[in-house]
Amino acid sequence: MTVSTETRALRTQGMKKPARDGGIRESAVSRVVAMAVMIVATLYFLTPLWWLLVASSKTREDFTSTNPLWFADFALFDNIAALIEYRDGVFIRWLANSALYAGLGAFLATLIAAMAGYAIAKYSFFGRETLFNLILGGVLVPATALALPLFLLFSQTGMTNTLWAVLLPSLVSPFGVYLSRIFAAASVPNEIIEAARIDGAGEVRTFFTVATRLMAPALVTIFLFQFVGIWNNFFLPLIMLRDEELFPVTLGLYVWNTQVSQIPDIRALVVIGSLLSIIPLIVTFLALQRFWQSGLANGGLK
Repeated sequence: MTVSTETRALRTQGMKKPARDGGIRESAVSRVVAMAVMIVATLYFLTPLWWLLVASSKTREDFTSTNPLWFADFALFDNIAALIEYRDGVFIRWLANSALYAGLGAFLATLIAAMAGYAIAKYSFFGRETLFNLILGGVLVPATALALPLFLLFSQTGMTNTLWAVLLPSLVSPFGVYLSRIFAAASVPNEIIEAARIDGAGEVRTFFTVATRLMAPALVTIFLFQFVGIWNNFFLPLIMLRDEELFPVTLGLYVWNTQVSQIPDIRALVVIGSLLSIIPLIVTFLALQRFWQSGLANGGLK
């Protein structure tokens, strides 16, 4: 007896249907699990920020007597005004110091890392791989392990308790050099460099007019990483600085927090200061996000 083509097709579909249904169920379960994990992670990271916002909006009396995760009498702007007026606005000076350390330090660190990574990727010289391996090894060295040697070095040169004691160590970014080297090797074709040389462009001009544009996603990434790292830096300023006028905001808030037992009212200033101190990080990330995404898209097209 001959089995028709339609019958065989129906049997084949019937055999494949359970496997397809099982795949659909597994896919649905995977999506649910992934969504649950993301929700838990989101709550884990956002709950402290929510508490900080709520606590910053409360009066000193409501701070300890009301629900810590919900609002009471709204006094956010009064708290901000009190923070700015406290000790002749020293908090604003700390914010300005942090902006200087992080902004200038991140810019110069990105420039140095980009030049070093580009040179290692595009120029052949003796000991190139050895040099790169040494730089790569610097990624594994924690910053706290270098703080004491840096203090001894700067103390011998008389540069402790100065702007340079915090700024100069921030200019070194081994991870930035690594990322620049990898990205330059992948996104800057040698043909474009040769064409620029034929057109009469020097090496410096080729780097700044051609290579930096192609390396834009990596440069934005390095800048953001370095900016956040310098802004949140605490241990290095702690051992380097003694003058309160040079403190970054992290060290200034720490000093205030140590005085809570003697001055209980200062606790509210520490909380509102912590809230204001994260705003520049959020603004910087949002401002550079579109350049980051557009650079990644352009890099993918190229």
